[in-house]
Parts: sequence; structure tokens; C-alpha cells
Amino acid sequence: MNNTILKTNFNFNNQTKFYKGKVRDVYTIDKSILVMIASDRISAFDHVLPAGIPYKGQVLSQIAAKFLEATSDIVPNWMEATPDPSVTIGKRCEPFQVEMVIRGYLTGHAWREYKSGKRILCGVKMPNGMLENQKFKEPIITPTTKADVGHDEDITREEILNQNLVSEKDYIMLENYTRKLFQRGTEMADEKNLILVDTKYEFGKDVNGIITLIDEIHTPDSSRYFYKSDYQERINKGKQQKQLSKEFVRQWLIENGFQGKDGQIIPAMSEEYCTSVSERYIELFELITGDKFIKEDVSDVLHRVENNINNYLNK
Repeated sequence: MNNTILKTNFNFNNQTKFYKGKVRDVYTIDKSILVMIASDRISAFDHVLPAGIPYKGQVLSQIAAKFLEATSDIVPNWMEATPDPSVTIGKRCEPFQVEMVIRGYLTGHAWREYKSGKRILCGVKMPNGMLENQKFKEPIITPTTKADVGHDEDITREEILNQNLVSEKDYIMLENYTRKLFQRGTEMADEKNLILVDTKYEFGKDVNGIITLIDEIHTPDSSRYFYKSDYQERINKGKQQKQLSKEFVRQWLIENGFQGKDGQIIPAMSEEYCTSVSERYIELFELITGDKFIKEDVSDVLHRVENNINNYLNK
């Protein structure tokens, strides 16, 4: 627990900017290169939880790298190197101020909205009579705003265009890329006996104005996975799906009286609980990639990360 990455405070040569997100610390070099460190912080309901999850950053970084490589024929992406298991380095892009969420199944936020009686989500109609975790006839795109602080908000295609957040030409391309990426992710999950339930993608434009996939993809922080083998049986019996995603953390928080609302207190996270979350992240890594997870040396994890970044930048 003492060797998780909860914060970084590096100062690299030619560093021009530092940004701390909920999970990632991002350093800009020469205004053109991004050094993205996947910390072991974990967030839910737009709050960063107080304890770190061992090896979480390594899991996220290595899954994202694998899927960025596997989808580079669909859309250009920002990644150029992975000098450390928790680090990705690539080109800086100007991000679009929307996140492209795509859902193949009625679960999570969509189900909570549906259960409350809503049948339209982000301008998309959802059929009556659906069950929790039931598959949509076709995946639906339900974008959100991209908030620097606070909550991301649901938004419709029409609102995005009316507010000039994205041009119509670009938005059509974002939708097209989103569907193709989700299809590729679905196929790769299916090969491993998993279901890619829903996910989000972030895009930006590089210095040449080319739409580029940024951030992470198909990780347990940005996606939900179900086990394919017992999916239908659980639906038939009205049982919850076993999830390989961050949703199980959200459910634990809900059960302990926290949904990010005013006045609610984040429950204490024991070392035993944090270890169990770590094991779920590692399980997903091995299932979705088909690779054995190799735990990196974390005896002095910040020194390791800083050295590996400097070695790359100083080449």
C-alpha cells in the first residue's frame, strides 16, 4: 500500500505544463509531447477515493497500450512510446470537449436512468420493457461533456452541434470512429470469452488538424466487461452480472452510502479491500489481453518511473 503512486511531483527538462487529473498526471514537454503517468488513484462518482489500488496504474497503462496498437488501423492515436509500465508518451493534441460514450447493453448509468422512468438518453430512444443488462438491438452513442472539474454531463448530438463544441463534419467522423473502435473491442473481447458492455473514447486534433484517438481505451476505468459464459443464464435468473470493471467499486460505494452527493462521506477503504480491487484489475488484464500480468518492482516506484521517463526524453 505504501508503494502505490498517489501523486507525482517531477520536473523534467523543457517541461511547459503539468496537469493532474482524477487518475492521471500529465506533463507537457516543449508544448508538443505529453508524458502521461497512470497513477494508482481510483475515482468513482467524480470523487478520487482516499486509498490507492496496488498495480492499478500498470494495469491501465498496459491494457491501453495494447488496444491503441490494435486499433491504429482504424484511427490514428497519440501514443509514441511506453518507457515504463505505468507511463505512456505521445503527441499532444487539442482535445474535443466531449467524450464519446457507446453502450451495447442497458447497464450502469443508462440503467439507473431507465429504472427512474426515462426512455430517452442523450437524445437516443430506449425501448420499453428492457431488463437490466439486456443487450440493445444496436449499440447507442450517448456522449457527455468533458468537465475539467466536477461532473461530466449527458449531452445530445444536437446540443453538441448547437453549442459548436464539435463541427458537424467532425462529429460524423467521431461517431464513425466510435462505432468501429467498439466493434473491434467487442471482437477482441469475444475471443477471450468476454463481453465489452460499454466504453468511452476521447478524441482530439493533432498539429496537422487530424482527428486522433487520445487517452486510454478499453480499460476497466473506461469500460465495462461481462463474462460471456454465464451472461444469458444470469439474465434469465434475474441475477447481477459478474463485472470486470470499475462498476463493482461503484456498487460497493452505493452499498456503503456514497454516491458522490452532498453530505455523503466516502467509506473507509481497508488494505484488504484495496487488495481485492487490485486482484480484480489484474484478473481483467489477464483475461482481456491473454497475457500473464508481471508485477513490476514497486519498492521505489516513483524513482523507477522518473528514471525511465528521463532516459527516454534524454535520448
